[in-house]
Amino acid sequence: MKNSFKKASMLLGIVMTASLLFSGCSKNTSATSSDKINVGALFELTGQVASYGTSEYNAVKLYVDDVNKNGGLLGKQINLIKADNKSATDESINQATKLIVEDNVVAILGPATTGNTKAASSIALSKNIPLITPSGTSFDVTVDPNTNKVKSEIFRACYTDPYQGKVMGEFAAKDLSAKTAVIYIDDKSDYSKGLAQSFKDQFEKLGGKVIDQEAYVAGDQDFKSTLTKIKGLNADVIFIPGYYQDTAKIAKQAREMGINTPLLGGDGWDSPDLLKIAGASALNNVYYSNHFISTDPDPTVQDFIKKYKDAYGTEPDAFAALAYDSAGMLVQAIKNANSTDPAKITEALANLKNFKGVTGNISIDTQHNPIKQTVIIELKDGKQTLKKKVSAE
Repeated sequence: MKNSFKKASMLLGIVMTASLLFSGCSKNTSATSSDKINVGALFELTGQVASYGTSEYNAVKLYVDDVNKNGGLLGKQINLIKADNKSATDESINQATKLIVEDNVVAILGPATTGNTKAASSIALSKNIPLITPSGTSFDVTVDPNTNKVKSEIFRACYTDPYQGKVMGEFAAKDLSAKTAVIYIDDKSDYSKGLAQSFKDQFEKLGGKVIDQEAYVAGDQDFKSTLTKIKGLNADVIFIPGYYQDTAKIAKQAREMGINTPLLGGDGWDSPDLLKIAGASALNNVYYSNHFISTDPDPTVQDFIKKYKDAYGTEPDAFAALAYDSAGMLVQAIKNANSTDPAKITEALANLKNFKGVTGNISIDTQHNPIKQTVIIELKDGKQTLKKKVSAE
């Protein structure tokens, strides 16, 4: 019954989307003919990952409000049009269609997650509207895996999963002088498996040896059996490329079992809830890659943090930082193009160089990924400290 209802709902969504696409087949012109520049802000504002989308929307709005307050862009105000995909791919398609066909946006910022970005991208590509995802990290967000061709209108502000796995493999081998490693992955997660493979490739390329790989499934509660095996292997580091809901529990149980080996991970570890779940005492000798750290003394970072806290009364996370940079990249591209024509904005984004962002100096490579620094965070009693910055290749 549920499946029938779901199929009917999906069919209705497809019909509505097709109707909008056909009814809006004329070239969008109203966005450039008025005194406003229409920009879509398509994020996960409700649903399962609403915390990601809300952080990102808040940061985008902060940037746009600042631009408008200071005279606007090309003599016009930016009209930010808010859209909620409800953390669902079918709604991402519906909302992207609405933004392009009905609202005549010249570009879309968002969504936050890979799946929703890929769904919205299908519409953006068909209508030749540029889209920048702040945090869609999967490689195939910007590149078609079947043809290996770059998706011409799709860009991102974050680095890719393979890249951060490689960074952490190099960090383990060079900075921690590790010779052996165990990898502990979420067996159902492409994110986790992607990071694990690139970590292994780089670690072993530099002379290390991955002596075992274990697996869990997101939502597991008891990791002690596997951790007992891992403890007996006595590896120099344990790489756990998962999300904080699981890695926090693994870290907590590992420390309770007397495993004091360095624990390494990717940006999935980044959440205020990590400390709440694992406890401060478990979060020592922990390192993970990230896009941003709030204690970075860089004036650009500190200026952003102050503005965000003044506006929302809370400290921004990495999602907010990436979204703030996404908005900045779009504004800079429109300035460079000296036009609000979507095709010219797309061209300017592809040629963007040395944009000074919160997450580093950003240039776009040939696959529409940012070339920029990576931050490695060390946790001390659960508090983030800047271990090092890794320069862009």
